Amino acid sequence: MACRVQHSIHNSLYFLSSTPLRNSFNIRKSDFKNRINFGKTLLSSPSFSRTALYCTCSSSSSNGKDSFSPNGSDAFVLTTPLYYVNAPPHMGSAYTTIAADAIARFQRLLEKKVIFITGTDEHGEKIATAAAANGSSPSEHCDVVSQAYKALWKDFDISYDKFIRTTDPKHEAVVKEFYSRVLANGDIYRADYEGLYCVNCEEYKDEKDLLANNCCPTHLKPCVRRKEDNYFFALSKYQQQLEEILRQNPGFVQPSYRLNEVQGWIKSGLKDFSISRASVDWGIAVPNDPEQTIYVWFDALLGYVSALLEDNELASLETAISSGWPASLHLIGKDILRFHAVYWPAMLLSAGIGLPKRVFGHGFLTKDGMKMGKSLGNTLEPTDLVQRFGPDAVRYFFLREVEFGNDGDYSEERFINIINAHLANTIGNLLNRTLGLLKKNCQSTLAVDSYVAAEGNKFKVAVEKLVEKARVHYENLELSAACETVLEIGNAGNSYIDEQAPWSLFKKGETAFETAAKDLVIILEAMRIIAVALSPITPGLSLKIYSQLGYTEDQFNAVNWSDTKWGGLKAGQVMAQPTPIFARIEDATEAETKGAATKKVKKEKVPKSKSPVEA
Repeated sequence: MACRVQHSIHNSLYFLSSTPLRNSFNIRKSDFKNRINFGKTLLSSPSFSRTALYCTCSSSSSNGKDSFSPNGSDAFVLTTPLYYVNAPPHMGSAYTTIAADAIARFQRLLEKKVIFITGTDEHGEKIATAAAANGSSPSEHCDVVSQAYKALWKDFDISYDKFIRTTDPKHEAVVKEFYSRVLANGDIYRADYEGLYCVNCEEYKDEKDLLANNCCPTHLKPCVRRKEDNYFFALSKYQQQLEEILRQNPGFVQPSYRLNEVQGWIKSGLKDFSISRASVDWGIAVPNDPEQTIYVWFDALLGYVSALLEDNELASLETAISSGWPASLHLIGKDILRFHAVYWPAMLLSAGIGLPKRVFGHGFLTKDGMKMGKSLGNTLEPTDLVQRFGPDAVRYFFLREVEFGNDGDYSEERFINIINAHLANTIGNLLNRTLGLLKKNCQSTLAVDSYVAAEGNKFKVAVEKLVEKARVHYENLELSAACETVLEIGNAGNSYIDEQAPWSLFKKGETAFETAAKDLVIILEAMRIIAVALSPITPGLSLKIYSQLGYTEDQFNAVNWSDTKWGGLKAGQVMAQPTPIFARIEDATEAETKGAATKKVKKEKVPKSKSPVEA
């Protein structure tokens, strides 16, 4: 449930406050007029003061620990949401993680030290309810569903570095320390609250934001009226600072239209929010009141920090921060943008911790025009998709067809058409036909270096421009555009080989034969570049291409973005035997038609075709 997003506060140092915070925060009922209805006495502020300068750029370790990559730049810390384990994963969860994996793989190609964090959010009322419905304990339930996420990420070739579970003892230690720090800063108090509560969101809602019959607009279920005695976080205290952060750093929330949403929320007036529950047992106990548990969001958001700890490290907030915080990028769904772009930064400000650099709120995957979600019961099963079509096809379709940031709808017909056209035909067939010609005419051996073969060739120049364009798209998180640009290289390769017709040139011999041999080297060099440039999206397919070009898996795993530079293939390199790297997907109609045609062929003798090798 808790989705993680990173807010990009670019390169300059920006001190959110040049003066010490107030030594105390004495809250009066009048301070919260028109916000929420309070009762009971508020906690008094601590007797000591804390002074903090808030820097939003990367922080170095206070203990000298190296949290940076070898080239001296900060580690690229990337997070997905921590997925709520009230039910097994669905395609919406997989989509965020696939996108995060593509970004992580691209950053590794740039030779950055990457810390890719994912995990599961395992506390709260919904978890206890789901466990009871299954006849298991909350702990057992969490173990099963968390393992299901790990298994699915393996199926999708997700290359995460850290998997955090909010039931991990080291996480609990970090949460309690963080809570105590915020309490010491005078930002936590106790009060009564009564309002409309969405169990699925685990959040109190304003009536003006609800649909008819007080239904939650996200889950389409009625909210229930509740009255609780809870602890609250003084979010309203940070309104001006948050407004200033967003004004000074427009890249903090992306895409830009999400930034507009966040600015609108803040300008309309921030309300303090409850950070504990008296009625929920399954959670981390409030340090100063064991009768209450910490609210799931205040708990789970800290997973981005606690995940940075090593298994054998002392579980402390400071140690976690020194191990790679602040995060470079939080990827989240737009439905939890408020938690990540408003609540989370304010919490960090209160604790004196640097903010993440960027929060990116992507759109929903839809089915029949509605958001996919476990609560709505209209999920698309990712396990079924990956078993039927393979991880590369699923990864490519969703990253290519859904413009990152916008909503995208799934259609199986569209899925099959796109995968067949792009991966099987444009890329797979181009490689296969070229290797077939090389085998027939050159014994599968390259005649010249690829750099020599392409001297003065416009095709080489076109490929170089497209590769640079793809790099820019990746850096800007424009994953769909990156896919499209790499595919243009394949389209250009198919046009080139059709225009040059090397199968005809080979028949002419002498100079024409040499030209044809060079043309094959040029196409195969383009295929090598495609393999590297597309590897963040389709790592398995890219490995198959590299293997067909005569490289080992270790050589493929060692590539970086500089390997997209023209000139990698060398004279004398022996290619593998041509084998289709991606089979066309047949839909049900095609399969039936093919089956009928096969039966007919058995009854009639068909003359063997003597067509040339070019197909």
